[in-house]
Amino acid sequence: MSDLPIIIAGGGIGGLAAACGLARKGQRSIVVEQAPQLGEIGAGIQIGPNAFHCFDYLGVGDEARSKAVYIDALRLMDAQTAEDITRIPLDEPFRKFYGNPYAVVHRADLHGVLLKYCEDSPLIDLRTDHKVLGYEQDGTSVTLLLDGRDPIKGRFLIGAEGLRSPIRSQMIGDGEPRISGHTTYRSVIPTEQMPEDLRWNAATLWAGPKCHIVHYPLKGWKVFNLVVTYHRDVREAIAGKPVSKEEVAQGFEHIHPKARQVIEHGDNWKLWVLCDRDPISNWVDGRVALLGDAAHPMLQYFAQGACMAMEDAVALSHCIEHFGEDTEDALQRYQEMRKVRTARVQMNSRLIGEYIYHPGDAQAAVRNSVMRSMSADDWYNQLNWLYGSNGLDTGAATSAAAE
Repeated sequence: MSDLPIIIAGGGIGGLAAACGLARKGQRSIVVEQAPQLGEIGAGIQIGPNAFHCFDYLGVGDEARSKAVYIDALRLMDAQTAEDITRIPLDEPFRKFYGNPYAVVHRADLHGVLLKYCEDSPLIDLRTDHKVLGYEQDGTSVTLLLDGRDPIKGRFLIGAEGLRSPIRSQMIGDGEPRISGHTTYRSVIPTEQMPEDLRWNAATLWAGPKCHIVHYPLKGWKVFNLVVTYHRDVREAIAGKPVSKEEVAQGFEHIHPKARQVIEHGDNWKLWVLCDRDPISNWVDGRVALLGDAAHPMLQYFAQGACMAMEDAVALSHCIEHFGEDTEDALQRYQEMRKVRTARVQMNSRLIGEYIYHPGDAQAAVRNSVMRSMSADDWYNQLNWLYGSNGLDTGAATSAAAE
């Protein structure tokens, strides 16, 4: 069966990263995507050093770096008082500690880097307009079932189709995702439209009771990415719905005018209702495994969704190379490497939203006191468990820190 390809369902960042990683190990794959063409929706994402460790492993490090904007700091502001809470510098000591930078990038640019590698590789077959229905397996191979198309047989099947993965639905059967009730509005505006006193070279978060505002530059400072979130207790999952500026501004009356002006300068706002799922300990069924949001969807508050998907891709390709390219043991090893780490990020994403992004009154005062007392070195050590890995070994990517 070793002549059969590995099938990857889903042509997003996670699926393409998996195809890149497998190709680097000499493994053939077929990537199937439901959309009529491969591409990414959305705007900016933050990519920590762990993502750059993955880019390097996947062979696209230089290309990814060329698309990124290198910000000076992660800046946390009190949205009610407009005072600084903490600032994590991202300069040379940060890069030396972790061995890689922290940056922001447009999601489509990051997807494009991975897509080009896949298009150029003779080991990767990209197929669009393929709607996944489910899978069958017989112990020696797996068959992907498609709507209106012939089934595809492979050695393994990787489900990377996101939050509502049909492959997860068949494997786990846990129904609809958990709706957080948190409503996020997104906008991208030309830099000249951004208030001059907020054109900071930083990923800036204004944290307030039940709400927050984020902004940072993208595309070589040509545009600013704006993200506004509020607890509206919405119980319906919504994605990409156009909304008015007035709707975005509702409930922000208690926020300092300096932060609130971001909403006024935003344009063409679109709404998402944030969803995730509880962590699970098993996302492998024989020769089928889940990856990225299909395995461990998380809230945005740790800025790690895409990073975790790329780490999955690194771990998957490593395990198939080292633990048996034609046995189910490889997928079990992959799951063991990833399940605790990804569950930790899922759980922390919820906690950060509650206790750092959105607290009020006494809880906010505790946050401010604790975080203001932390030095840059304190932050580097606190985050080493997260940023020091590429998905294989939590200490492997941080040799500089130990020197």
